[in-house]
Formats: sequence, C-alpha cells, structure tokens
Amino acid sequence: MSDAHAVRSRRPQVAVIGGGPAGLMAAEVLAGAAEVTVYDAMPSVGRKFLLAGRGGLNLTHSEARDAFLSRYGARRAMLEPMIAAFDADALRAWAHGLGVGTFVGSSGRVFPQEMKAAPLLRAWLARLRTAGVHFAMRHRWLGWNTDAHTIGGSARLAAPALRFATPAGEHRVTPDAVVLALGGGSWAKLGSDGAWVPTLRERGIRVAELVPANCGFDVAAGGTNGRGWSAHLLARHLGEPLKSVAARVTDAAGERHERAGECLISATGIEGGLIYALSAPLRDTIAARGEVLLELDLAPGRSLERLAAELARPRGSRSMASHLQGQAGIRGLKAALLRECLPAADFNDPTRLAAGIKALPLRLVATRPLDEAISSAGGVDFGEVDAHLMLRALPGVFAAGEMLDWEAPTGGYLLTACFASGRAAGQGALDWLRAQAIQR
Repeated sequence: MSDAHAVRSRRPQVAVIGGGPAGLMAAEVLAGAAEVTVYDAMPSVGRKFLLAGRGGLNLTHSEARDAFLSRYGARRAMLEPMIAAFDADALRAWAHGLGVGTFVGSSGRVFPQEMKAAPLLRAWLARLRTAGVHFAMRHRWLGWNTDAHTIGGSARLAAPALRFATPAGEHRVTPDAVVLALGGGSWAKLGSDGAWVPTLRERGIRVAELVPANCGFDVAAGGTNGRGWSAHLLARHLGEPLKSVAARVTDAAGERHERAGECLISATGIEGGLIYALSAPLRDTIAARGEVLLELDLAPGRSLERLAAELARPRGSRSMASHLQGQAGIRGLKAALLRECLPAADFNDPTRLAAGIKALPLRLVATRPLDEAISSAGGVDFGEVDAHLMLRALPGVFAAGEMLDWEAPTGGYLLTACFASGRAAGQGALDWLRAQAIQR
C-alpha cells in the first residue's frame, strides 16, 4: 500500500471532551465513520445525568412542538433546527432502541419505565463500546499546546495537540476533529465546573458569563436584618412544599411572566419547579435592579372579588386561622406566609387580606450560588458557531450542550436540547471530516 493510499484510508480521529448526554450523543453519531475517544475529567461518564435521574429521569416532554420550543425563550431560533431533527418523539424512539421503554406522566413529562437513569446509561455505554468508542477517564482538558486555529484536516501532524492532565501526568493527543461538550457551571463536583471558559476566551471566543438557571432565590422577609425567613416560619415550615399556587413577575423590560405549580420554602428563600420556571426573568431583573418582586397567588381557583366577599363574612368567636381556613381554604404554610409577608392591619380588612392572598409580595434579592443550581445560563455565544455548531475561529472544533448560551426550565427541555445539540455537533463534525477528505 502506498503512503498516499494509507493517508486516504486512515479513519479520522475525533476527540469528544465531556461524557454527558451531549458528548455521548456526538460520539454515537461519529462512531461509524471515525475513531472516537471520549475524554472526561471524572472517574466515570454521565455523573450529572445519573444524579438528575435518581428521583425519576425526566427525559423529555410530550407537549405540542410550538409550546415545547417556546420554553427556550430567546434561543428558540438557534435550537429549533436541532430539536426538529431530534425531537421528543425521536428521543423516545432512541431510548426504545436501547431497550428502555418510556411513558408519559400526568404532567406531560416523559420518563423511562424504570424511572431511573442508570439502566439507560448502561445500555447506551454498552452500545457505544460495541461501536468502537473509547473512553479515557480522569483526563481533565487543559486546552491546546500551540495556536489552535488550524486543528484537523491534512495538517494533522503539524496541528496543535490537546492537553490533558491525568494521574500519570500530562497527556497530549492530536485529533482530526474535536467536539467540546464540557457542560455548564453547575454541580462542579460532578464535573460541570466551567473551567473551560477562560481557555476559549483566550482564543478570542465570546463566552457569556455562566450564571445560575433553574435555581432558588433568597428572600427579603422577616429574618435578621430584614433578609430571610423568620425563625418562627423556618421552625415550622422549612422544606415544606407550597402547592396549588401561581406566581407572577414583571421583568426589567416590563414583560409579565406567569406560571402555576408548586415550590417550597428553603432556609434562605424559595425554590422548586414553579420558581425554576421563572428563574430567568427573576435572575435577570435582580441583576438589573438589585431585587425583584414575585407575587404568589395562594388561591388561584378563586377570584379576588369572591375572596373578599367570603372573608368579609362575620367570624364571630372563631380565630383568624379558622376564619381563613373556613372561608378561603388558607391554612398551614399558606397562612404562615400571609403572617410573614403582610402587615398585621391587613388581617382586619377583608379587601386588603384578599388582595394579599391573590398577590402575596415576596421581595427576592439574590440567586442561590451557581454550584447549587440545576443548570446554568451563559456560555459560548451562538454567533461564535456556524449552523453545524463549529467554532468559526477554530475549524474542526465543535461545541454542544450546556456549553452553548441557552437555558430552559426543568421538565425534559434541558436534556432534549443537550441530546439534540450533541447530535447536531456530531453530525457537523462528521460532515466536516468528509469535506476535508474530499479536499485531500
């Protein structure tokens, strides 16, 4: 065999950096046409994926496509082509192909039949290994050893090497293409620590600051120095869910956001699904103004007028607690929050009390730390990647998953976009490699 023929027949080498859903999906797409190695800093892949699935792995959501895509807010246009190519139905079919059945829960969320992430991940890794994907664990990416602007292609031997810190010392590899899927900045102990941000910024790539998403918030209420819950409320209701409520917030641009659901009382404020769904406007308004007003409707099934009329009925010798429960269905945590957040005088005025029940004011003053958040916003600006998710400044280098600047609420939307963007990056890398081979 001639040297020229050997070069033409050599299978391209691809490094996938990050072993979460986006990275593994990219590896799956590439496995048939390239020698793929998945590098991860942790001792095993999928750690955040496994932890997220402990209480029931929410793979995706069954709602109509337009409603589904609306969950991505300002990044809908960027993510829509990827999700259209690998939507909720395709994701469910993919899971079924691994022998993992799925079902739609009462909320429309989609779960594996066994509810857990571990069986799916085991089956997936087995299929990847059978397809020839290699795994290099405890390899923390350090960047490149020289200028990275000519990665891949025919200049392989002259291309800069990827640098990895390993228990045995620094390891270098020179692949033909790279897929970066290093995650965002939340849950650092599971590998998503955002350490890649300065590495890309040094290459001139715009990366928006990583900030908490799907996070809790600190409340300014009756605690010490006017911040946090009172000791009385925490002693009775810490960690207790607040069910069947609605929430409203008007953001810094004047746009109104509303959601219904449930949340819970934390040591410093409030968190849970309802709050996560509003975390973007809450966070951004705090960043702009220093605080944000969140209004909770504690009785979303009753109108203000009905509540005022019911509360105006004579209570006789009954206590206010009994009156609230009997006339408005307000008791327990909801009653405690009224006492926490409303002036005492409001309890003697049915109109003002009804208004407080329908729009209980919570002044939120800070997000919880990034490392406590379920996910992060910020990341690689979409203007830095082409339609195939290749970094314009680094030919042959692709980015996927939470590294990109998008966010979504919990409910299956996060995972769907990670899978879809990983698939898109893998396909982009595959197409780019084929184009390079033709040019040679």
